[in-house]
Amino acid sequence: MKTLISTLGLAVGMTIAALGGANADPLRVAVAAEPYPPFASPDASGNWTGWEVDLAKAVCKAEKLDCVITPVAWDGIIPALTSNKIDVIAASMSITPEREKTIDFSDKYYNTPTAIVAAKDSGYKPTPEGMSGKIIGVQVSTIHEDYVRKHFPDAEVRTYQTQDEANQDLVAGRIDATQADKIALDAFLESADGSACCESIGEVAPDVEVLGPGVGFGLRKGEDDLKAKLNAGIKAIREDGTYEAISKPYFNFDIYGG
Repeated sequence: MKTLISTLGLAVGMTIAALGGANADPLRVAVAAEPYPPFASPDASGNWTGWEVDLAKAVCKAEKLDCVITPVAWDGIIPALTSNKIDVIAASMSITPEREKTIDFSDKYYNTPTAIVAAKDSGYKPTPEGMSGKIIGVQVSTIHEDYVRKHFPDAEVRTYQTQDEANQDLVAGRIDATQADKIALDAFLESADGSACCESIGEVAPDVEVLGPGVGFGLRKGEDDLKAKLNAGIKAIREDGTYEAISKPYFNFDIYGG
């Protein structure tokens, strides 16, 4: 009888545990609430779409993780992670030593050069001398703000909540140039406003300390199991062709980088 009771108790316990696992909260994967095409933007229905959204969903699928895309304001995205309001950052966040003091990162899942855009025929160069005395617009709390402040000390830095705001001020002539990921700036230059007014003046000099070795998923320190799953998911979709299939509609080059 005791054996029967123990067996029944074990079975009930396993059933409850299984139900608990089935009803576990989904993994909250945060994108920046500010549109950043072609990586992440809301469509007309408010659903988030873009290359980085597709990639995050593919990694979750590969590792059988129940994930939900959650928009969070960029300047509060790390505090939202550390305070358990979200679980993963998937917002084109570069892996840098400064950020690694606060959060952990998965392996890189893409890398893109950093470029500067200015008015057509400006004659500017992406160098400290070429940017001296210029007004450079950057998105606040980004590696680009850090880079401009470090490498272009004689320029005036103007910060914006979104890259789109910086782009529009460039179109309006209120700033002289803007610095951001080359891919994002290429999308701007392909737009009606961007193609009419502006051009890339080139890529900036490398600085791994500031710009980092690439972009990874951000997660809380100590979550080694989740980190291992994200890394395995990145590896899996790169090996089975999913990464290439996701990237092809967006890019005509290898966004993974060297």
